[in-house]
Amino acid sequence: MNHTLRAPRLPSLPRIGQGILSFLRKNTVLCIAVLLALVTSVIVPPDLTYLTYFDTRTLTCLFCTLAMVCALRNIRFFTCIAEKIVAVTGNLRRSVLALVYITFIGSMLIANDMALLTFLPLGYIVLHTTGKEQHMAYVFILQNIAANLGGMLTPFGNPQNLYLYSRFAIPTADFMGVMIAPFLLAVTLITVCCLLFPKEKLTIAESGIVLPKGRTVIYLILFAFSIAIVFRALPYWTGLIVIPAALLFMDRKALTAVDYPLLFTFVCFFIFSGNMARIPAVEQFMEALLDKSVLVVSTLSCQFISNVPSAILLSRFTENWQELLLGVNIGGAGTIIASLASLITFREYMSHNPGKAGYYMGRFSAINFAFLGILLGFCMMLVKLW
Repeated sequence: MNHTLRAPRLPSLPRIGQGILSFLRKNTVLCIAVLLALVTSVIVPPDLTYLTYFDTRTLTCLFCTLAMVCALRNIRFFTCIAEKIVAVTGNLRRSVLALVYITFIGSMLIANDMALLTFLPLGYIVLHTTGKEQHMAYVFILQNIAANLGGMLTPFGNPQNLYLYSRFAIPTADFMGVMIAPFLLAVTLITVCCLLFPKEKLTIAESGIVLPKGRTVIYLILFAFSIAIVFRALPYWTGLIVIPAALLFMDRKALTAVDYPLLFTFVCFFIFSGNMARIPAVEQFMEALLDKSVLVVSTLSCQFISNVPSAILLSRFTENWQELLLGVNIGGAGTIIASLASLITFREYMSHNPGKAGYYMGRFSAINFAFLGILLGFCMMLVKLW
């Protein structure tokens, strides 16, 4: 017998390259955030002032909410509720309305990206099992818009809302008072789009999911606990004790499933925006732009660097949180990078429809820019009335 020891096989370079490309595609915004943080850290070398950049309340609230959403997803709570609603709709138009409204309402409660990760697969299941896959691009796009715009009404509906709510200590009633009008317009526009689908009959079998009663009750209590922290009813640091302790005992997989790249993206953008605010030329330029229109500048900024970093960066240069809040919410519509949620939807669509990127992007851009144009025009009129 030949007992010669063999050196362990190393992964081939092409395989390593594919892994790197896969990571970059899945975490595009994170990679951009890291790059921006590194570049600005060269211009503004790290010092003790860096410690003032981070909004620990926002990071804690985001972590607690994401962790509990993962726990509820693991027992298939959202899928169970959604399936029961879709099962009683009966036809394509009502099914699309149900899917889009579930995503819309879900974004108000569990944040836009988590709503899409939860309900886009359900949209695929409904269309695939009923033979209506030709409508997938439009349904996914409407779910995406519903997630981005549905979350605008609540402080925890979108990550940028959570940040601004904490950054400016906005009273909840004032927050919702600013966002209610564009929210209602978004609901109307989305509903009209859903009503364009035909009334074709659909049937779908329920999966027979049985929720574990004990876990469901406890998880809902913990989710309510997380929301209470967001609304400042409880000290934010309690979330870092209660939520991890409970999930370590009941569902460790939920803790590992948290979107940590999203949290780290926030950390990097805090560094980037903090450094940018310390560069005199940038400070003067941004203040000059924002003096003209915080609403327009923040909306356009989202189209190039996404809504979360726009909120973090621009909040360093203005106290006009009302227009900034409007801009970074309606600015989530438009380009594919205007919102992280849009990249999630694109990735989900391409996983089922490889080779149809151009088809999807054409329709995505047309619908999103139509929404953006209408909402921006409406908000500009709204600001003039204030």
